[in-house]
Amino acid sequence: MSTFLDPGMHTLQIGTNGESSQTPSPPSSPGMHNESCSIAPLTPSQSPRNDARAQRPTSFSVVVAIDFGTTSSGYAFSFSNDPEAIHMMRKWEGGDPGVANQKTPTSLLLTPEGAFHSFGYTARDYYHDLDPEEARDWLYFEKFKMKIHSTSAGLVSPANPEQLLIALEPEAASIYCRKLRLNQLIDLSCKPLANGLAPELSIDSSFRQAREQLRRSRHSRTFLVESGVGELWSEMQAGDRYIVADCGGGTVDLTVHQIEQPQGTLKELYKASGGPYGAVGVDLAFETLLGQIFGEDFIATFKAKRPAAWVDLTIAFEARKRAAAPFRSNPLNVSLPFSFIDFYRRHRGQNVETALKRSSVNFVKWSSQGMLRMSSEAMNDLFQPTVSQIIRHIDDLLKKPDVKGIKFLFLVGGFAESAMLQHAVQSAFGSLCRVIIPQDVGLTILKGAVLFGLDPTIVRVRRSPLTYGVGVLNKFVEGKHPKEKLLVKEGKNWCTDIFEKFVSVDQSVALGEVVQRSYCPARVGQRKIIINIYCCATDDVVYITDPGVRKCGTISLELDELDEPSGPKSRRREIRASMQFGDTELKVAAMDVRTSKTVRAAIDFLSN
Repeated sequence: MSTFLDPGMHTLQIGTNGESSQTPSPPSSPGMHNESCSIAPLTPSQSPRNDARAQRPTSFSVVVAIDFGTTSSGYAFSFSNDPEAIHMMRKWEGGDPGVANQKTPTSLLLTPEGAFHSFGYTARDYYHDLDPEEARDWLYFEKFKMKIHSTSAGLVSPANPEQLLIALEPEAASIYCRKLRLNQLIDLSCKPLANGLAPELSIDSSFRQAREQLRRSRHSRTFLVESGVGELWSEMQAGDRYIVADCGGGTVDLTVHQIEQPQGTLKELYKASGGPYGAVGVDLAFETLLGQIFGEDFIATFKAKRPAAWVDLTIAFEARKRAAAPFRSNPLNVSLPFSFIDFYRRHRGQNVETALKRSSVNFVKWSSQGMLRMSSEAMNDLFQPTVSQIIRHIDDLLKKPDVKGIKFLFLVGGFAESAMLQHAVQSAFGSLCRVIIPQDVGLTILKGAVLFGLDPTIVRVRRSPLTYGVGVLNKFVEGKHPKEKLLVKEGKNWCTDIFEKFVSVDQSVALGEVVQRSYCPARVGQRKIIINIYCCATDDVVYITDPGVRKCGTISLELDELDEPSGPKSRRREIRASMQFGDTELKVAAMDVRTSKTVRAAIDFLSN
C-alpha cells in the first residue's frame, strides 16, 4: 500500500511544520557513479561517523491517523492543545448484524467508467443492491491492501512531505498500551478464580466482559488517555523486554521492545518481522470448505454470477467466526442466502441438503431453517492452520538467542479479538510470559498512531532491516579492483559500481541519526548529479552488482552554471549527501553547497 509499512498506518500532521536542524558530520567517503552524472570523493574513505539530529518541536494543530487494513479501515485524530483526548471516526453507514462496527470494511467501488464511487459499508451495500446484470459492469474490490504495496500514497502535497509520518503498527500498539490502567487490560495469564473456575473459563469470561465494555463505549467516539504512564508500565524496570504481536486481517507482525527508564522511551531490540497469517486465512479456509461440499467450480461460478449473495454469505460467516470459542460445545449456524440454495438447485439439479449428505465433510450438517450447522470441531479446523502458523511464528522469535527474558506478550489488532487465537497463544506461551490484551484491542493501533504523531520521539532506537548505501566511483587500484570495473574518464582511472555503505543490516540507529558525506563532480562542467541508493540483506556486499543488491531509490540534482575563475581547484564543486535514519522512512538529501540547491527523497526504511 504505497509507502505504508506490511500492514501499515499513516499519521498526518496538519499545520505549519518547522524545519529540523542538523548537526553536520565530517565528510568521510567516496563519491557516486552514474555514467556522465557521476561524482568523485572530496576526502578518502573513512569509518562512517554518525551524528544525531537535534530534535525541535514541530508546530501543528491536529494529528490524524489513518489505519488502512486488509479487512477494515478507520481513522482517529487528536488536537495538539488537548492531546489526552483521542477522537475516533463517527459511525459509518451500514454495518453487520452481530459484528462490532468499530471500523468500515476496506471495500472500494468504482463506476463502470472506472471513477471512484464509494468506500466501506457504503460501497459494499450499494454494490449489493445493484441488479446482477448491472453489477457486472461495476468494479468492486475488497481485502486488497496487500496488492498495492508499490503504489504511491497521495495523502500529502509533494511540497510538504514532512506532514506524513509512517507509524509501525507494533510501535503504535506499544505507545498506547503504556498509557492503559490495569482495568483496561485483559491478563490471559490470570490464575483460576476462587470459585473454582478453570483458567480457560476465566479467559472466556474476561473476553465476554471486554466485549460488553466495548459495546457500551461504542456510543462514545472520544477516548481519554493517561497523561503519564499506566499502572502496568509503572511496574516495568529499565531493560524489561516485551513482544507486541499485531494480529491483523492480512498479516501478523512481531516486534521486540525494551523499556528505557527514566525517560520511558522505547528501543527496538529486534527488528519487526511479519507473515501472511492474518484472519483472512480463516475466511479462505471457509471458502475451501464450501468447495469441498458443493464443488470448487460451483463456488467460483456462484461468486461470479451472484456477487451480492456471496457478500451476504461472507457477512454471515464473519459474525459466526467472531463467536467461535475454543470450549464452545454447541454448533454454529451460518445462514445460506436463498439465492445460493436456488442457484445450486438450478446449477446441479439437486438441493444443498443432498450435497451435504454426499460430501466427505462430517462436521457440517444441514439445518431445516436454511443454515449450515457447523460443529465446534468444524470451526476449530478452520482456525487451526492460521493459528498454528501464528504460534510457530512467535515461537521462532522466542528461540532467537538475542531475544531472551521476555516479560509480556501483547496481543493487538483485529484478529486478537478472537477467543480461539487468545487461547492458543496463552496455552503456548503463558508459562514463559504474561499474555496481555487491551480491552479495545481492535482500536489499540489506531489510538497509538495518534499518540505517535503527537510525539514521534517516543521510539528512540530502531534496527536497520537492510544494508543501505550508494553506488560510487572510486580511484582504481591495481590488484584490488577487477579489470572489468575499470572506467577511464578524462585521463583518470576509476573503479565503478562500488557499494558505499551508509548503514549495515541489523545496526541500531537512533531517531534522527544522520550520516553526511561530501563529493565533487567527477567531470569538469558537469551539470547533473544522479545518486542511486542501493540496499542488500547482507553486510558483506562490495559492489552494487553483487547478488542480492537492488536499487531502492534515486535522487537527481541539477547543477546551475557558475561564473568561476580558471584553475582546477576553483572548478571543484562540493556536493553534500546525507541519509537520515531512525524514522520509519530513510530520508535522503543532496545539496549543492555553492548554491544551497537541495533535492530530497524518502525510502521505506523498515520494509524488506
